[in-house]
Amino acid sequence: MNRRGLLRGAAAAAATGVLLPAARAHAAARADTDYPPARWAPASTANCTASDRPSEYPVEYVVIHVTQLGFTDTLRVFQNPAKRVSAHYVVRSADGCVAQCVGESDVAWHAGNWDYNTRSVGIEHEGWVDRPKYFTRAMYEQSAVLTASVCDRHGIPKDRAHIIGHCEVPGATHTDPGPLWDWARYIQLVNYV
Repeated sequence: MNRRGLLRGAAAAAATGVLLPAARAHAAARADTDYPPARWAPASTANCTASDRPSEYPVEYVVIHVTQLGFTDTLRVFQNPAKRVSAHYVVRSADGCVAQCVGESDVAWHAGNWDYNTRSVGIEHEGWVDRPKYFTRAMYEQSAVLTASVCDRHGIPKDRAHIIGHCEVPGATHTDPGPLWDWARYIQLVNYV
C-alpha cells in the first residue's frame, strides 16, 4: 500500500472521537460528517451561523489554529452557548482523531474576522503554541489528510496563500499556530495526500 493509502487508512482508524453527553442529543440530527473519518461532536448552535456555503459565501481558505486547551475541553467550550466560539474541526494530538463540530456549509466563529469566518474552514489542533510535544506525527498527518480533503471539495489551492494560520487573519489578536508549527512539513503532507 502506498503512503497515500496508509494516511487515509490511519485517518479512518484514528476516528475514535469523543462525543460529550451534552452533544449526544444533537448527534441524531446529523448522522454524517463532511469528512467521513470525523466523529460528529456538534458545537452549540449559538456558537455558529447557519448558512448555505458555498452558495452564500465562497470557501477560499483553511485556517489553522492551536487550541490552548485539551481536546475534550475544546469540545466543551464549543458546546457552551455562552462562549460564542467554534471551529469546523478539532484534531487530537495523541492519535490525530478528528471531531467535526460545525458543518462546512455553516459559518464557524473561529477567525475573529467575520469576512474570513464566512470564507474559511477552521481546524483547531489540540495543544499549546509553546509546547511542541503536542505537534505529533499523527496529528500532522491526520490534519493534512483532512485539509487536503477540504481543499479538494472546495477547490482551494493547497498552498500557504490559502492554508493560513490564525495569526495571519487580518486583525487577528492570536498568535496560533505559533512559530513552532512546521509549515513546510504540513504543506508538503497536504500536497502528498
